[in-house]
Amino acid sequence: MFVQTQATPNPNSLKFLPGKTVSKIGPYEVKKKNDVNNNLLKNIFSINGVASIFLGEDFISVNKNENADWEDIKHIVISLINEYYQSGKNFVIDKSYDQKENTESLIEIEKQIINILETKIRPAVARDGGDIKFEEFKDGVVKVKLQGSCSGCPSSTMTLKQGVQNLLCHYIPDVKEVIAT
Repeated sequence: MFVQTQATPNPNSLKFLPGKTVSKIGPYEVKKKNDVNNNLLKNIFSINGVASIFLGEDFISVNKNENADWEDIKHIVISLINEYYQSGKNFVIDKSYDQKENTESLIEIEKQIINILETKIRPAVARDGGDIKFEEFKDGVVKVKLQGSCSGCPSSTMTLKQGVQNLLCHYIPDVKEVIAT
């Protein structure tokens, strides 16, 4: 097995592509070692300098602390991913520890916002090793949560304003601004 790596716009995040399924539940972020019961993720968190891990359908994004060096982390993560899949595992995670979003209580405009985020924005954000989730819509302002490589990325403000905000404003005139929580 050959795990590929891919740079992201965030210099403190690296995307690892094992060529296999990673998450069967969709995007999933882990910020603490004790937040998940998975040996691969716990082992990655044990590497000095690892700050958080984000799982996509076919990738793992690892965020490091600013003072850590990728050369000290990258090869260990690759080795851990290889060992994990070579032991016979077919995926990293297949059940959610979070509650699923209940969209029944959302108003129509919120459902439209979520649909645009999921169909037009999320695929592009996932290519960079991250995710975007709807948080709230109030008084023309959409609040979103950035995860994975997008969290703490220097270019995330530009992405939000020039990409996400422009797209949502185009499709939904009631949207005036998009901010990250």
